[in-house]
Amino acid sequence: MYKIKLNNMKFKAHIGVLPEEKVVGQNIEVDLIVETNFDFSGLDQLEETLSYVDFYEATAQIIATSRADLIENLAFEIIRAVKASSERIAAVEIHLRKLAVPIEGIFDSAEIEMRG
Repeated sequence: MYKIKLNNMKFKAHIGVLPEEKVVGQNIEVDLIVETNFDFSGLDQLEETLSYVDFYEATAQIIATSRADLIENLAFEIIRAVKASSERIAAVEIHLRKLAVPIEGIFDSAEIEMRG
């Protein structure tokens, strides 16, 4: 078993509870951790691992089309899509950050962490 990590992926999303969030959009960041359920054999062959390109593309596609109210829903959809891509995936963990949150105050982001 080992993990594949995609760190600090950046996307423009049109999600949020407030109507203007869906119109204007906002920047989000995603960290994705995919835990395999097999051991690497040591062979230098693509068939011996999973494609992180597939994970990135699934994440990008979901974010591009989602109009979810909650970042939890977006995270759940990404986990579900990544897990469905291979039976060789034991678990998927996601950290999803909304960088421009409509809250008066000073902070970098609002983040959720989910594992499935």
